[in-house]
Amino acid sequence: MNEKAISQYLSFILRHKPEEIDLTLDREGWANIEDLISKSQLVKNVALDEEIIKSIVSNSDKKRFQISDEGKCIRAVQGHSTTSVDITLKKLVPPISLYHGTAQGFIDSIKEQGLISKERQYVHLTENKDTALSVGARYGKPHTLVIHALEMHKNGFEFFQAENGVWLVKHVPIEFITFQ
Repeated sequence: MNEKAISQYLSFILRHKPEEIDLTLDREGWANIEDLISKSQLVKNVALDEEIIKSIVSNSDKKRFQISDEGKCIRAVQGHSTTSVDITLKKLVPPISLYHGTAQGFIDSIKEQGLISKERQYVHLTENKDTALSVGARYGKPHTLVIHALEMHKNGFEFFQAENGVWLVKHVPIEFITFQ
């Protein structure tokens, strides 16, 4: 497996399906690295070692993963769909605007219901318009949505920021979205 495939595998296990390899995540999403390595090999025949894991964590441009201070555990910093994880995040005041990248095929649905987290815990937003555009391009013709984040915050919506800088919110109602 190359590093991209291993990163995708780690996302799948640490964000969505730890039970696929009988891995236990604590409430904050942490998994023991030794358990991850041994169970990946035993159950899925995926060869991991600490060097590969640490390389992926340090070289990832999206900084999806974090290694604990003592170096024994790993977690995905956001994007969880598993209900066993509920990372404690600090509430923050967002900037005036944030961005969300999506594809043309989702625009009508967003215009009806706003942005919803679906199977994830939060809607993911960014301060970088180019990042939003590249995220949207993964699913088709990209569109960037402008989210009036500070106005949302003033109306009682809570914003959080993951370790990798991704902004998180439970829902973005249509009235706070500008379509570009």
